[in-house]
Amino acid sequence: MKIIRTYITFLFLALLLMGSCNIAPDPITYGSDTCHFCRMTIVDKQHASEIVTGKGKVFKFDAVECMLNYMKGLEDKSIALFLVNGYTGPGELIDATEATYLVSEGIPSPMGEYLTAFKTEIEAIEAQQKHGGELYSWQEMRNRFKD
Repeated sequence: MKIIRTYITFLFLALLLMGSCNIAPDPITYGSDTCHFCRMTIVDKQHASEIVTGKGKVFKFDAVECMLNYMKGLEDKSIALFLVNGYTGPGELIDATEATYLVSEGIPSPMGEYLTAFKTEIEAIEAQQKHGGELYSWQEMRNRFKD
């Protein structure tokens, strides 16, 4: 009987530990959540972003530039997910490493960097043709914000 009770206790603790490290996006509550970097309220569904650590901790940002500035002090290996809102799918978090970025004064962003993420390169090119600007990959954006 004592062995069964010990086994059940161990099983319960193991399940509790596995459930507490959920590595998944956390939906942004627009108008309520605040940016982890600049402390502004997140309201723009086309420019918000978030990172999820390997331990499941979520950091939300009102703009991609806030996320990139915050990441200057982090090691990439501690991050499990890099997520951004796609411009053509407001409120939809997409993989930041797969997105294409446009820096164009024709599309203002919350922090004034004019930085916008697009789910596909085709969407980014179409926006570039309409608004002007320069296209960047994830790595190019990371390099741009390293200094």
